[in-house]
Amino acid sequence: MSAVLSVVENKLFALPLPVRLVMPDGQRLGPPNASISLTIKDRSVLANLAAGQVGLLGEDYVEGRFDIDGSMRDLMHLAASILPGSPIDAARRGRLTELIQRLLSVWRHTLDRDARQIQFHYDLSDDFYALWLDPRRVYSCAYFRTPDMSIAQAQEAKLDHICRKLRLNAGERFLDVGAGWGGLLLWAAENYGVDATGITLSKNQHAYVNRLIEEKGLQGRVRMELLDYRKLDETHPYDKIASVGMFEHVGRAQLEGYFSKLRRLVRPGGLVLNHGITAGGVDNAELGAGMGEFIEKYIFPGGELTHISHVLERLTEGGLEDVDIENLRPHYARTLWAWSDTLEARLPEAGKTLPGEDGERSLRAYRMYLAGCAMGFEHGWIGLHQVLAQPRTNGRRDELDYPADLSYPWRRDYIYRSE
Repeated sequence: MSAVLSVVENKLFALPLPVRLVMPDGQRLGPPNASISLTIKDRSVLANLAAGQVGLLGEDYVEGRFDIDGSMRDLMHLAASILPGSPIDAARRGRLTELIQRLLSVWRHTLDRDARQIQFHYDLSDDFYALWLDPRRVYSCAYFRTPDMSIAQAQEAKLDHICRKLRLNAGERFLDVGAGWGGLLLWAAENYGVDATGITLSKNQHAYVNRLIEEKGLQGRVRMELLDYRKLDETHPYDKIASVGMFEHVGRAQLEGYFSKLRRLVRPGGLVLNHGITAGGVDNAELGAGMGEFIEKYIFPGGELTHISHVLERLTEGGLEDVDIENLRPHYARTLWAWSDTLEARLPEAGKTLPGEDGERSLRAYRMYLAGCAMGFEHGWIGLHQVLAQPRTNGRRDELDYPADLSYPWRRDYIYRSE
């Protein structure tokens, strides 16, 4: 028996669930009634399994070097147990590496590259996303206001959670930066009566939302533009701005400029809500153990993670003041498992929406991505923060008196409300 195979066999005995390996030559390791069975087609997989390189194992699966028989929930339980250490610690960088990453961040986020990177992900197939997202196609963390909510109910609760935080009022000018398939944009217009503008770099999303606007008869009050946030007109500031699941694509080196742009786009006294994925560790821009590289290669090219402490630094440097911060990390874990479970239940249909060899690779990548991210949020390796902010003010004495030009009340009445 090879040294690598010996290490792998020892790992099998230590795992929290029984696992069976079927080798290329037909040799079998592990009990026949195992929860998970891995059919190995290339022995190079064994080295990554022995080293606990979860990201490289994900790549092996996408490239067809092994197959899986069993649930993704069980697989991720096992994946977490074979890691050699925390993927946060494994991704910590020194000063030189941090400088190199900053230079790469500047290089990777030009107008043209950002457009191509967004289209790589979001223009994969509308029919594919429709299979496992909720009917509104809200592709961001849901808000489970009660534990028994369905994913569709929790997504509507999230949309309303954002609108209430922004204190949207009828007639206000509302901007949705990175509006996706229009869930928040249309919810805000239909339920809060705002004049709504959304932007995206996805051609598929742009066409889809404009069809919805026409079908709902919202022309003139709602618009969706194919536009980079850096090109937004600043001459007519908005009352309220939301950016949901978008700033992950901005790049760490561009965050100050991004928040500065939002500051110039909102009126004095208006509100900005930034909802996005954050790093679990202070020093890492991606996860270790190969996970960051997997996501970069197959899912989100150009995506970068930033710890909430760095987000707040850049937000302040951009001229905004944070007034409310909420961590929704476990909500995103449950959201991702809901997506993963739905995709797993509809794999044959999903395969038809992604035909050919490239389609099969994409489907395998998304199976790993959704379940792997759910695991990451459960373990606290990544987080999700909503930050509510306003333009910084100077020397006002009436901020607690509900002045008409200020939107934030500086109170949390819900804490004192009787049941």
